[in-house]
Amino acid sequence: MRFGMVFILIGVLFSGSVFGQEEEPPPPPADNGVLRIDTLLVEIPLVVSDPSGKPILNLKPNNFVIYEDGKKQEITDFASSVAPFEVALLLDTSGSTRGDLRVIKRAAEVFIESLRPGDRVAIVGFKSGIRLGKPVAVPEILTAMTSDRKKLIDGLNNINTSNGTPFYDGMLDIAEKIFNKPPEDQFRGRRAVVALTDGVDSSSDFEFTDIREALGETGVAVYFVKVDTREYFEAELLGDCETSVRFSQSQIRRYYRTFYPRSNVEKQFDFCCLGDFERLDMSKSLYELASAQMKQLAENSGGKVFPAASLSDAKIALGEVAAELGTRYSIGYYPENQKRDGRYRKIRVELKNAPKGAVVRAREGYTAPAN
Repeated sequence: MRFGMVFILIGVLFSGSVFGQEEEPPPPPADNGVLRIDTLLVEIPLVVSDPSGKPILNLKPNNFVIYEDGKKQEITDFASSVAPFEVALLLDTSGSTRGDLRVIKRAAEVFIESLRPGDRVAIVGFKSGIRLGKPVAVPEILTAMTSDRKKLIDGLNNINTSNGTPFYDGMLDIAEKIFNKPPEDQFRGRRAVVALTDGVDSSSDFEFTDIREALGETGVAVYFVKVDTREYFEAELLGDCETSVRFSQSQIRRYYRTFYPRSNVEKQFDFCCLGDFERLDMSKSLYELASAQMKQLAENSGGKVFPAASLSDAKIALGEVAAELGTRYSIGYYPENQKRDGRYRKIRVELKNAPKGAVVRAREGYTAPAN
């Protein structure tokens, strides 16, 4: 069984549109979510807001100052919120959320219908497959990147269900199969991932460290609408192990490796041998880890986490995400330090002649290419 959850991953920044678990604790920010580039043009998607959180629009390149490792850089590329966007949309309908498939598809249709001419979308879903004679959940690309709305609606109608949540695998497919090439000029700095999820993986082949690196290489901003499924899951977790929902083996192994890597605590991999207290502690730990990972990916890429108490609240939260995406700027520069040394370089964005109290949220850094 998997955690009861659903998530929609929307990879893009489009304006005016409504449209996680690792093997060890999260490392320091300087090593996370970095942008690895083959060219020396550095792209920075960012958002500027007033103290109340309301976006500030109509800023110009001369309102921004970019520093790399403390040294001022010359801005050479700039895009405002009117530029087009690309979208990668991943819908996960597994476990207890299968009954919400109609609602999920309708929400996705609303997003697609609200896109402007020029915005492009790719749709990815999950399905059940077979590996080594056993059923597994795997990502499935339903439509390639396109602006054809009919193809996108047809793709939504072909979405399948799965018995597990390959959250990491789905994120990796977005990075390696959808955003695997440098963007066309009009989409530079105009791509992102937005995930509607609780962030708790149950069946991936890959781990959080893999997606963190892969997404960092694409330069996309990462957003999450974090759905709170923990109460529902834990209500179904306790009692008779034959009728309760249960952790997957990969979740149990991740729990012990992450939280008790060198402990002498007895490790129990048979779910039915776990007591209620152990099950609740495992659930609490895995949910907290997922929250930390989502926060890490969002902050390091210039994105954000939007909480949603339930799936019914997620539509509102997605509207807030869409509103922010429609106000994003993109800035590019060629760094004075052109050494290909593979080192991490910290970025700082400052504002000048902007409204009082304005706040900027942007990517934190990148890793230079290495010879």
